[in-house]
Amino acid sequence: MKRHIFFLVLSVLALSATAQRQLSALFNYNAYYHVEQQRPYIETYLSFDAWNLNFRPTADGKYRATVEIILTARQNDSIVYAKKYDLNSPLIDDSNAVDFNFIDLQRFFLDNGIYTLDLTVRDKNSDNAPTQVQQKVSIFYDRKKPSLCPPQLMANVKRTVTDNVLSRAGYDMEPYLSDFIPEQMSQLNIYYEIYNINREVGKDPFLTYIYIEDRATGQRATGIQHMARHKSSAYVPVFATLDISTLPSGNYNLVVEVHDRQNNNLIYQRLPIYRSNPSINILDSLSPAVGTFAADITDETLLAYYLDALYPIASEAEKDAVKSIISHPGLEEKQAFLLRFWTVRDPLHAADRWNEYRGWLEYVDKHFSYPRMRGYKTDRGRVYLQYGPPDFIRDEKNFVSALRLGSGTNVGAITDQYGNTVGSSQIGPDTPGNKSLGHIHYLPYQLWRYNKLERDDANRVFLFWDEFRSGFYKLLVSNARGEVMDPLWERRLSQQQLDEYVVGEVGEQFNKGH
Repeated sequence: MKRHIFFLVLSVLALSATAQRQLSALFNYNAYYHVEQQRPYIETYLSFDAWNLNFRPTADGKYRATVEIILTARQNDSIVYAKKYDLNSPLIDDSNAVDFNFIDLQRFFLDNGIYTLDLTVRDKNSDNAPTQVQQKVSIFYDRKKPSLCPPQLMANVKRTVTDNVLSRAGYDMEPYLSDFIPEQMSQLNIYYEIYNINREVGKDPFLTYIYIEDRATGQRATGIQHMARHKSSAYVPVFATLDISTLPSGNYNLVVEVHDRQNNNLIYQRLPIYRSNPSINILDSLSPAVGTFAADITDETLLAYYLDALYPIASEAEKDAVKSIISHPGLEEKQAFLLRFWTVRDPLHAADRWNEYRGWLEYVDKHFSYPRMRGYKTDRGRVYLQYGPPDFIRDEKNFVSALRLGSGTNVGAITDQYGNTVGSSQIGPDTPGNKSLGHIHYLPYQLWRYNKLERDDANRVFLFWDEFRSGFYKLLVSNARGEVMDPLWERRLSQQQLDEYVVGEVGEQFNKGH
C-alpha cells in the first residue's frame, strides 16, 4: 500500500487582461478501513494555491475561484467509482488577497484490489484545457487479521467543535500533503489507525512506537521517538507528535510499529519524507578525540579511507559531513568525527563497535573488491557492512532446474517487503498432464540469509546476481525492510525463460531462505 504526492501544474490564461497564471495543486491519498462495515475506503486530498487561480466577482460583491474536478477509480476496464463536482474557494473581499490555500477531501469505499485513480482538474474561470493524472492504488486489508493504515502527516490539528469533513477521532485534522519537511517545521503531527489488533493480542494492552530512520541505512535518529501504551480494541485511532527540531537535512522514513506486551513487532508502516534543516551542522558538534581509539589512528590517508567506508551505515547528514571532512587536510577533525560517529551509536562501547566494523571492512575489501572499486562500495560489501555476516550463503555459478507448470501444488508466492502478495504460481510435480517448462538456466547468483535482522522480521534474504558473468554481483532482490523488491526478479535471473510471476526453483529457495 503506497501513497504518492503529485504536483499539478496547468497553464491558465485569464479571461480578462490579467497575466498568465499556473494552476497548482497537491494531490495525495490514503487508504483506511471501516471496522463496522468491514470495508476499506479511500481518502483523497487536493490542496490548491489560491494565488494561482482566477477569481471572479460574485453577486454580493465578493470574489471566488472555482475548480472543476473529475475523480474516478478504475479496476481493469471497469469504472467502480466516479464523481464530477465543482470546488469553490472561500469568498474574499479583495481579489488580490489570495495568499492562502484551501483543501478538498473526498471519501469513498473500495474493496481490496488494485485500482487506477484518474484525476482531472480545470480552472473554470479559464479557457485552457484541464490537467489529468493517473495513479495506481493497492488496497489490502484483512478483516480477520490486525492491520495498520499508512501514517498521515497533519498540518493543523484542533479539537472538533462541530463535525465536518476534516473531523476524525474527536479532532479536526488538516492533512499535510507534501513529503518535504522544511526547516520551520519543528514537529510532525502524525495520525494513523490500527484495526483488529484485538484478534492478535486479545484483551492485553499493546505498544506503539514512532521514530525516524535514515532511508538509506535504517539508522534511527537519536532521541526522536514516541512510545505509547493502548487498550486493545477492534479500532484504535492514534495521534502523536515528534520533535524534529534537531533532525538534520536528509532522506528519512517515518516508521510506525505495533508491538505486543512481550515487545514483539506485529505490524508496521513507513512513510518516506525529506527533511531540510540547514541550520543543523554535524561538524559544529565535534569534540576532540584525545585519549580515545580514534586518536590512535594518525595516518590521515588511512583515516580518510575509514571515514569514506562508513557510508553503508551513515545517515545522509553524516555522508555530507564526511565529504566535507575528507575534501581538505585536518587530522584532528577526522579523528573527532570518527569518535562521534561511533559514540552516537554506542556511547559505552564505541571502540568495540569500531573494531568490529573495521574487521568486517577488511573482509569485504578482500572478498568483494572489483577493479577500480573497493569492496565496501559494492552491493555485497554494503549489505555485509550494514547487516553483518550472513547466517547462510548459497553460491551458484551454473544452476539449472527442470520444472513443470501444473495445477497441483501452490508452492510459492511473490511478496513485497511489506508482506503484500504480488504474484504466485502453481508448480506441479513432474507427472503426466503437467506442462513442461523445460530446463531453466539461471545466471550466477548468491543467496544470503539472515536469521534475524535488527528492527526486522526473521529470515531476511538477499539475492545477488552476476548479470554479465563478470564476477561483479549486484543486489537483485531482498525481502528486508527498505531493500529492493522487483516482482519479476526471477524472470530476469532466468534470462526471460520463466513467464511473468511464475515462481521457479530459485524463487522457492528465496521464499525458504536456503
